[in-house]
This record gives sequence, C-alpha cells and structure tokens, in this order.
Amino acid sequence: MSKRLTMIALLLAAWPALADDASNLNPGVTTSELLATAPVHWVSVPQIAASLEGQPPMAVGFDVDDTVLFSTPCFYYGKNRYSPGSEDYLKMDEFWTDIHTNNCDQYSMPKEVARELLDMHVARGDDIYFITGRTKGSGEETLTATLQKAFDLEKMHDVVFTASSENKVQFLKDHGLKIYYGDADSDMRAALEAGIRPIRVMRAQNSSYKPDPRNGSFGEEVIVNSTQ
Repeated sequence: MSKRLTMIALLLAAWPALADDASNLNPGVTTSELLATAPVHWVSVPQIAASLEGQPPMAVGFDVDDTVLFSTPCFYYGKNRYSPGSEDYLKMDEFWTDIHTNNCDQYSMPKEVARELLDMHVARGDDIYFITGRTKGSGEETLTATLQKAFDLEKMHDVVFTASSENKVQFLKDHGLKIYYGDADSDMRAALEAGIRPIRVMRAQNSSYKPDPRNGSFGEEVIVNSTQ
C-alpha cells in the first residue's frame, strides 16, 4: 500500500475520535438558546393567552411592518425605484401611492408569530386594529385587503395610517386599546405613553429597517422566536 493510501486509512480510522473531540470542544448552540441569553422578559404566545384568561374581550393593536408582515421586499423595490442609495423614498407620496394602489404588499410575507397571535385574539373575541406609521398616499389603499386575506380574518377594521408616532399614541388612547404589538422602539414608546401593555415582536435580522431596535429596553415583554 502506498504511503498516501496508508495515511488516508489512518485518518479514516481516527475520524470518530476526532469528531468526538470536536463536539466536546465546540458543543454548539441553537438559535433559540442564543436568543434566550439576553436579560429581557421573554414570553410565548401561550403565556400571553394565559395572562388574558378571565378577562372580557378587549381592543388590541398591531403594527404592520416587521410585526405582522415581513415587508422588506416591498420597501426594497421602492428604494431602488424612487431613491437608490438613500431613504428619501419614504418621504415621497409617489412611493406610498405606488405600493398601496398597486398592492406591492402582495410580495410581503405574513409572519407566523402574527398568525398565532391573531388566531388567539380572534378566538377570544377581541377587537383587532392594525395601526401603521406608514403614509397612506393619494390612491386607494390595498393593505387592508392584503392583511385580511393573509391572516384569514372574516372581519376587521380598515388599516389605520397614522404617519407619526404622536398620532399613533392618540389613536391608542381614543380607542381604548389594552395591548399594542410592535417591533420598533417607537411602538413600545407609543404604547407606554398611551398607558397600555406593550409587547415586542422581534424584527427579522434581514429587514431593511435599520438600525435594529433594542428588544426589551423598555422593560416590555418580548415574544420568543418571533423574528418569523
């Protein structure tokens, strides 16, 4: 047997031991374990449901982008069409009119955590609002119909377009909401200013919305494994 073949044979014979040594040195970690290491108030959807047991139906609110929809594909399109290399497109009525009238959100992906939360609140008989900081634009919006279809909602309010955090706070107060779900720090701040329960849905890491928020920075509950 040649020296090369002998060396290969010795390496193959030693492979199980080498693999065992490697696993001892690098045991690995799951994504869930990584996410659970931060000192924040983690909760699951079943735990939220349990916290509401015995309470009558209530009004609850959901932010849209990165909370119930992964809408980066839509915003990526808008940026490249209206202001490549800058965020100026977000201030353009043409962009908002385009994505709403032409239903760019058909390319946005519903988040599974949102589906679980909405199913839970529908089963409770809660009154559900979708409240977004988007600008509505000058055309007919299609976001309401998109959300209704994506989450199989038999009845729902039209999406509320606030275009500012201040308007969002006022809406939460005026309509007596008890919980507001959102991904952004501004969502948590709005809920706290309105005197209601803030619950954080984590933003996907590949979202185009930067910088990343500080999950748990307001002492709010953060839903575990909620990036998708």
